[in-house]
Amino acid sequence: MSEVMRIAEAPAFLALKESPASGGNVPSSRQPPVLKGTASSNVAIEIVSDLQSVAVVWKVFEKLADCTPFQTFGWLVQWQAHIGEAKGTVPVVVFGRDDDGDILFILPLAIERRGGLRRLTWLGMELGDYNGPLLADRFSRHPAASDFAAIWGSILALLRSNPQLHFDLADLPKMPEMIGEQKNPFLQLQVFPNRSGAYITTLGANWDEFYAAKRSASSRKTMRKKQRHLEAQGKISFVEVVDFDASVQTLETLIEQKSGAFARMGVENIFMRRGYPEFYRAMVTDPESRDIIHMSRLEVGSMTAATNVALQFRERYYLILSSYHGGELARLGPGRFHLHELLRYTIERGFRYFDFTIGDEPYKLDWSDTKLVLYDHLTAYTLRGWLAVSAANLQRRAIRFIKQTPVLWHLAVRVRAFIGRRKWKSENATDESE
Repeated sequence: MSEVMRIAEAPAFLALKESPASGGNVPSSRQPPVLKGTASSNVAIEIVSDLQSVAVVWKVFEKLADCTPFQTFGWLVQWQAHIGEAKGTVPVVVFGRDDDGDILFILPLAIERRGGLRRLTWLGMELGDYNGPLLADRFSRHPAASDFAAIWGSILALLRSNPQLHFDLADLPKMPEMIGEQKNPFLQLQVFPNRSGAYITTLGANWDEFYAAKRSASSRKTMRKKQRHLEAQGKISFVEVVDFDASVQTLETLIEQKSGAFARMGVENIFMRRGYPEFYRAMVTDPESRDIIHMSRLEVGSMTAATNVALQFRERYYLILSSYHGGELARLGPGRFHLHELLRYTIERGFRYFDFTIGDEPYKLDWSDTKLVLYDHLTAYTLRGWLAVSAANLQRRAIRFIKQTPVLWHLAVRVRAFIGRRKWKSENATDESE
């Protein structure tokens, strides 16, 4: 019997196969009801807003499905608890099933208010570097794979049939072309490239060979010189962080270092957003997340010179947060040394890919051999939505044009950093005077 069949016939799976919304929390009177319908290709649709009621079936399905860690239940339930609920986000998780009741896909969607508008988007969209569905490994062989645009139309109609789930527009950003080994069915909709790309490097079997192939002899010589200067400040140690207290302490250091970097760059500090520190704190300390969370720090003597938080999922290591000391050690490149240790770690642990995720930072281009184009879908369903979509389309295309034009983007980054540094110096000078 195959692994798929063993899990599919497990008692917990069978119980939820018959009624995916059974068990778990009892929905409140404000909770949208479970919606059911039938779409093209005889796909049965069920839409659920109570995440806990589908926890078991979701966790079982994600072990078999093509997806990224940003679609796992543990990631999204923590996001909803710490960020989504405070914003009034309503999860609308769509289950698509075949004639036998087996799950073909899960779409982790949500409806949220922003600027007076209600938008249909991905649950946890802001922190999902890759957004998309969870697909059964056989999805591409089912008629639903080629008929997904029609199925999507049925899902929208079912959502809009409930007054609690009306929305003005659909905004589905940062979608990869492939979900595992399968074509992303959402690319059957009208999409356009996201303003940012994502970058991946294929790892080798040996760190020294990989490093020599990626860096010239002169570059390696420069790093050895910097290493000697860094070692003069104290012993260099790569430390994996596993226990609760160390995880909290390392995260606080990361937030402090990263906040300083955001200020110097002149960009928004995401850790000032409501619920963001609490979300990351929950992820790095929750025992259920330990299988996918990896934390480490680079120590120079008694000083934490660099830190990172990453996701380990199947063959891939996803770097999602990293920071380095912004003081006297910064000129010696502690962040680069930490990255070297992370690449060494992933090679020694047998990972196949190191995923730098979304963002066009130069250091990612230096190491990567693959660039992923991510796609956005943006469509209006009301007059207010049409006005918002028209403005958003112009803004996003303009930003993408600037980012894809090196001269313009270099100028924009320099101006932004100049303003940020002046503001940061002014605020620090004020703090010192006080």
